[in-house]
Amino acid sequence: MRIGVLASGGGSNLQAILRAELPVVAVVVDRPCGATAVAAAAGVPSTVVARGPDRLAFTHEVVDALAGHDVDVVVMAGFMTILDKPLFDAYDGRVLNTHPSLLPAFRGAHAVADALAAGVKVTGCTVHVATLEVDSGPILAQEPVPVLDGDTVESLHERIKAVEHRLYPETITRFVS
Repeated sequence: MRIGVLASGGGSNLQAILRAELPVVAVVVDRPCGATAVAAAAGVPSTVVARGPDRLAFTHEVVDALAGHDVDVVVMAGFMTILDKPLFDAYDGRVLNTHPSLLPAFRGAHAVADALAAGVKVTGCTVHVATLEVDSGPILAQEPVPVLDGDTVESLHERIKAVEHRLYPETITRFVS
């Protein structure tokens, strides 16, 4: 299985995936970011597909970039852009995502802040099959992370990332095998 990774940030999830020696053949980013340096250091080609106002056109460009590398499975690794139907048609049931909450709780881009605001004592990390509906789709793995007194968004997110960096590669490995 040839994996294409979508990223938007520093590349810590990409690093974890690469450390697990998963068959990553391409990285697509929506802006210049740290993930491109991570990909380059690993010898994995990366492509910047600049996000524009037309989500459908952007999605087609992302799909074309992945198709150029014969990708079988798409793994979102901190990709902070919502994609449209063509991605889910091209890779039906083969788009994975990680999310910093125990879905279905706290969907969306502010899950960690939302968990703190809600006063929950436990949140966590979810790996799921991504679908057209944001942060939905079949759950493949979850792991709880306690919310500690005095937690900030940053401190809680760092503990969630520590779990995510182990759980995501393990789940991807099971999925592709």
